[in-house]
Amino acid sequence: MLYFYPKDDTPGCTKEACNFRDRWKDFEANGIKVLGISKDSSGSHSKFISKYQLPFTLLTDAEPCPVASSFDSYGLKKFMGREYMGMMRHTFVIDKEGKIELIYKKVKADVMANQILSDLDLE
Repeated sequence: MLYFYPKDDTPGCTKEACNFRDRWKDFEANGIKVLGISKDSSGSHSKFISKYQLPFTLLTDAEPCPVASSFDSYGLKKFMGREYMGMMRHTFVIDKEGKIELIYKKVKADVMANQILSDLDLE
């Protein structure tokens, strides 16, 4: 399971990460690895992981964000009337052979983990 998120320790990203943390045992019991990716540095990730006791790996995809771009998860965003390039909040469930099984492009941060487990009939 691979999820892209905009920024460490921001309200939406924290809700999403904590939802994965709170459902971690369910993912682990089903052999599902969770990886989060943002543009933040490894130092920022370390602080975020420690602050919220996140049990999964966070990876850095520095600009021009080649990994996120290959998943169409980096691009033009709009916020409060301005446009900028940024990381999209997208989630991908990938099988053991590397095939994408599920794509979530309209992510509800506080229930994403629950949604994945439900869609995989693991609840």
